[in-house]
Amino acid sequence: MKIRFSRHAKRRGKLYEIPEETVEQILEEKELIQGSQEIVENVQGFKYPLKIVVSVEGDIVTVITNYPLKKGRKK
Repeated sequence: MKIRFSRHAKRRGKLYEIPEETVEQILEEKELIQGSQEIVENVQGFKYPLKIVVSVEGDIVTVITNYPLKKGRKK
């Protein structure tokens, strides 16, 4: 599985200080199917859960966006 980050995802990661390694680790643990998917995951070190939107085509996983999910979901 090859993980690519869109330009938007790289910018959101930098804005919200989300390391690419964290996103890659979350994606490697998941069973991903073909198509577009949204993943919401509680990650240690973040106040809010992270939302990751990916598109899966063959063996390539493209991260479309990633950001802290602030609306209505506090720990």
